[in-house]
Amino acid sequence: MILADLLSIILRLAELAFAAIVAGLNGDYLSSVQDADSWQLGRQIYTEVVAGVCIFFAIVWLFPFSGSFIHWPADFIISVAWFIAFGLLVDWLDGNCGDVFDWDGISFRGTASCSQWKATIAFAFLSAICWLASAILGIYWVRRHTAPVDSGYYRRRRWYRSRV
Repeated sequence: MILADLLSIILRLAELAFAAIVAGLNGDYLSSVQDADSWQLGRQIYTEVVAGVCIFFAIVWLFPFSGSFIHWPADFIISVAWFIAFGLLVDWLDGNCGDVFDWDGISFRGTASCSQWKATIAFAFLSAICWLASAILGIYWVRRHTAPVDSGYYRRRRWYRSRV
């Protein structure tokens, strides 16, 4: 199962990197609009909180122990939270910068608001996919390493009885 451990580490590193990118890009936007009403920034605040929680859990669960695979329900819930953040950001963009996945005209020079938002949306989606893959890997690992319980087959032998 070294392959599962290696894949888990790769997924956790990707989750950490994607969450850090989203937190950085989104945090830059939040710091530029400090005087705005918090109700208007609810989507961005939610995305920033999800990114912060994901950074914490990706660091904690990065170490390759077999116990890290049993967290698949939390991985699935975090994946759903990322998909919600993705949907909220896509709805907030509302076609103001063209189609969400239209990457023509993206540049590093000039105003980067559209480029920044499209990158934030893309990395939020990639993070959701990585957390979902981590949950699927956890389900696979748990199913593979749990023995089926059958009342007739697995009986505990008393320690004082002879083997004869």
